[in-house]
Amino acid sequence: MARNREKEIKRVLIANRGEIAVRVIRACRELGIESVAVFSDVDRWALHASLADYAYRIGPAPAAESYLQANKIIQIAKEAGCDAVHPGYGFLSQNPEFADSVEKAGLVFIGPEPDSTRLMGNKLAARSMAREQGVPTIPGVYKPVSDWKAANAAATAIGFPVLLKAAAGGGGKGIRLVDNPAELKESFERVVSEVEKSFGDRAVFVEKFIAKAKHIEIQVIGDNQGDVVHLYERECSVQRRYQKLIEESPAPILTNALREEIGKSAVSVAKACHYRSAGTVEFIYDLEEGQYYFLEMNTRIQVEHPVTEMTTGIDLVREQLLIAAGNPLSFTQKQVRPRGAAIECRLYAEDASNNFAPSTGKIEELILPTGPGIRVDSGISPGDVVTLYYDPMLMKLIAWGGDRTQAIERMKNALRELVLVGVSTSIDFHLQALDDPRFVDGSYTTDFIKELKDSELSQEELEDLAVATVLVHEDKHSRIRETIQNSESSQEERWRWQG
Repeated sequence: MARNREKEIKRVLIANRGEIAVRVIRACRELGIESVAVFSDVDRWALHASLADYAYRIGPAPAAESYLQANKIIQIAKEAGCDAVHPGYGFLSQNPEFADSVEKAGLVFIGPEPDSTRLMGNKLAARSMAREQGVPTIPGVYKPVSDWKAANAAATAIGFPVLLKAAAGGGGKGIRLVDNPAELKESFERVVSEVEKSFGDRAVFVEKFIAKAKHIEIQVIGDNQGDVVHLYERECSVQRRYQKLIEESPAPILTNALREEIGKSAVSVAKACHYRSAGTVEFIYDLEEGQYYFLEMNTRIQVEHPVTEMTTGIDLVREQLLIAAGNPLSFTQKQVRPRGAAIECRLYAEDASNNFAPSTGKIEELILPTGPGIRVDSGISPGDVVTLYYDPMLMKLIAWGGDRTQAIERMKNALRELVLVGVSTSIDFHLQALDDPRFVDGSYTTDFIKELKDSELSQEELEDLAVATVLVHEDKHSRIRETIQNSESSQEERWRWQG
């Protein structure tokens, strides 16, 4: 490995859990880098802890007492002899203070410079910077509104409906749609209360709500030498509560000319904030106006990065590790040649028929789909217990095809082959969504789920679909694969546990 700050990266601590921790562990293994996992009490036998070269207990189940314990994570990294820390996504991944602390401890932070995260983590500052680069931004204010009256004045000038948005944070928190002036005062107070609790920052701004919109994001990656390239787009318009459920590439709505234009805009934003490592510049595309607008930048690897990997053949996590070690990008913009189409379905432990309510329980049976063009990024095994402590995403199914039609059909086959017994999942929702005419023709918008509810399958139809899925498996599989562990004692014989 190349050197960064005269330190060779031989061992990496992954400050995360679940499928993204497994993903990073595998990339490390390919490069001959040892991996160190951290686990909470409920994750002691989790897949990421079993696959890592070393695993350390980080604390009790609540994230605030385990995976968000920045000082303890850094302490473990030093005790374990690590050279670097990979934050994955979520948890501490976009916390510039954590990145600063990692670097001050003499470790390499596998991600962007803290100042880049600090700048892009404030949506108002990011909007202003994008505008300075000549990138279109959504009509709205560029300074926080002091109270609900100021918000109302701004909203009246912009024109209802509007979005009230937190300047800090992410993950769908601190966003509220306001349709008319009568709703504004209560909505403003709720947003302020939510963001103050979640992010410790009361700053809120007003932005025009675009009714017929598509969510388009551009994957970018930069190195320490100042080179930044884009790896084209993903469409992420299928969302609930501002969180994505299905992503695909290429976006069916974009022309090649518009695709290149948005890609160049994304690169200009990334270069302006001196971006290093993998990140995503997000845009809203107004179908009525035929105009795209900068939305925000996520300064980390994204959940949906496999979609880009499948169409470009570029391993983004591997590139992150190489860049952190001081290497330049291994490819140029001209060498990025997407082919075919890819779709990702995020499989959640949720009951889609009950407003996507979380589901908990023990995973009794699990059969993962296989076949041409199918990839599964999973962090679960039979016997695992799904709790309410963490995000309900269980795994990601990714399907690649020579064209979009083939990718959709392969994804539907994969969903039908997947068997997961013990918790409610979003499998039936995904099958329904992929068959919907609006998805098939690519005309779907960010209102897709709301529109889908108006044409939901009946409960009887959903039950028939579930039964049919099970029957397919009974015909194809004679038994469920063995669980990872037979007993706690056998695990301790196989793994090198620390702490």
